[in-house]
Amino acid sequence: MTKSRLTRSKNKAIAGVCAGLAEWLGWDIALVRILYLVFSVLSAGFPGTLLYIILWIVMPDDQEVYY
Repeated sequence: MTKSRLTRSKNKAIAGVCAGLAEWLGWDIALVRILYLVFSVLSAGFPGTLLYIILWIVMPDDQEVYY
């Protein structure tokens, strides 16, 4: 079984971070987006926003990955 790489998805709402995490984990995209929203609200917004921005910078785009 080959393990897929963690990349931002083409299925974007903003930057494709949540969709990329959902594809990598094999979860539903809506579930990951809802979990991210709950995390952001419960952490007063700043840590969730900071984490999203860091992942946006660190995760490569789906087209930039060469296998």
